[in-house]
Amino acid sequence: MQKDSPTPPKATDNERAYVPRILVVDDEKRIRLGCQVVLKKEGYYIALADDGKVGLEMIAAEHFDIVLLDLMMPSLSGFDVLAHVKENHPDTVVIVITGYATLEHSVAAMKQGAFDFVPKPFTPDQLRAVVSKAIHYTRALTDIATEKSRMRGLINRLADGVMATDNHKRVVLCNPAFRRLIGSQGLHSPGCDVGDIVVQTPLLDLIHRALNMDSSEFIELTEELSLGDLDSEDGKFLAARSFPFRDRQGLNLGTITVLHDITARKRMDQHKSDFVSMVAHEIRSPMSSVLMQLNVLLDGVAGDLNEKQRHVLERATIRIRSLVDLSSELLDLTKIESGLIAQERERLDVVGLIRGQIELHGATADAKQITLTADLPADLPPVVFHQQSLDEVISNLINNALKYTPDGGRVTVSAGVEGDELCLRVQDTGFGIAPEDQPQVFRRFFRVKNASTRFITGTGLGLPIVQQILEAHQGRIELDSTLGEGSTFTVYIPLQSS
Repeated sequence: MQKDSPTPPKATDNERAYVPRILVVDDEKRIRLGCQVVLKKEGYYIALADDGKVGLEMIAAEHFDIVLLDLMMPSLSGFDVLAHVKENHPDTVVIVITGYATLEHSVAAMKQGAFDFVPKPFTPDQLRAVVSKAIHYTRALTDIATEKSRMRGLINRLADGVMATDNHKRVVLCNPAFRRLIGSQGLHSPGCDVGDIVVQTPLLDLIHRALNMDSSEFIELTEELSLGDLDSEDGKFLAARSFPFRDRQGLNLGTITVLHDITARKRMDQHKSDFVSMVAHEIRSPMSSVLMQLNVLLDGVAGDLNEKQRHVLERATIRIRSLVDLSSELLDLTKIESGLIAQERERLDVVGLIRGQIELHGATADAKQITLTADLPADLPPVVFHQQSLDEVISNLINNALKYTPDGGRVTVSAGVEGDELCLRVQDTGFGIAPEDQPQVFRRFFRVKNASTRFITGTGLGLPIVQQILEAHQGRIELDSTLGEGSTFTVYIPLQSS
């Protein structure tokens, strides 16, 4: 048996990128040599085999991009060689060489995986054309394989976890970081069920919702996952994002889920909150004592005060009271951020709470000759909320309205049901808020400062506290304000949980 396998020429750096390797398997010597002459001129690496058995030995020993294969050979037919190549070397392209009398065999071979065929006798141009087409095809396969390898290498080295699933929740790709972050042990091959890797119920639910997202919307779903105690050394906190990927018709083909380790940030936030809580607590106690002593002096218990002394003490009392308020509100923020208030919920009568707060703020309203009223339906449904927090929401909004409404104005508190939410509004006829300031009012320590408000004192924490309390209870707050006409703060509290 003849086996002609010349040593490939040494390629330059540019040529080394891609030099097509072609094997000609044919029992006719003139066909083999003719193919070699024509194709060598194109710069291809050519090897020759005079029967199917030798061809298979050569294919097993080295890779070939293209095999020119004669179907009709005495010892081992081209069909047997084709079947072996497609099963064991799927990246190799097979071009069938056949005579006119066996054209139907070429069609059969193509059904079994052959790329194309060239009938005997063929011209050099015909051979070059069919090989050139095959080379374009193999080059595309090589580029795709290279890109997939590059992408897989990149994803496997990401610090963030990445997992892709198909529309049956089978894992298509899962990098080591993903398995490490969720504590998945062992190796999991592509095609396994997502439940074999992910055991965390919130993460499984996130992937399920992303996969079943309606084609009319595209939302990146997010979730924060707590794995263990944050205070322990092994505790983790992960930010998870999941979204569907779709075909041209908008059908969901699967999901992509990304995990980011935010443990360090959460621990830093916890340390910050602990520090703020400690400082606020240490400030509030002595400041409260100083405030009591100032009130004793102002009440004349320690002796009569002249007008100047009383003025100084009153100014000092205002400043000390502001510090006490600030420390109290900082403690409130710390409690909200810790999540404690969201755990202590009960069914609450909103009408009773609102009327109680209106009565509490009645003296302040009377002092400024502001009309403070309530417009409340008798059948307002209860909500599930932390009682002290809901009191604080209502109190802060009423106090804010009274503070920024000039003497003789009006503040109205109303409530009702809109859809599946309880809606609570606090409307005033105050100074209003300029459009450029409205996005800032829920930012900590921000206070609107203009000619009308420059003498109004405050911490700038009331509205941020209201917003954080509502977010902790899945609620929200909206602002509608016109400068010089007044503001309306609208609170929405879901009724599903009630």
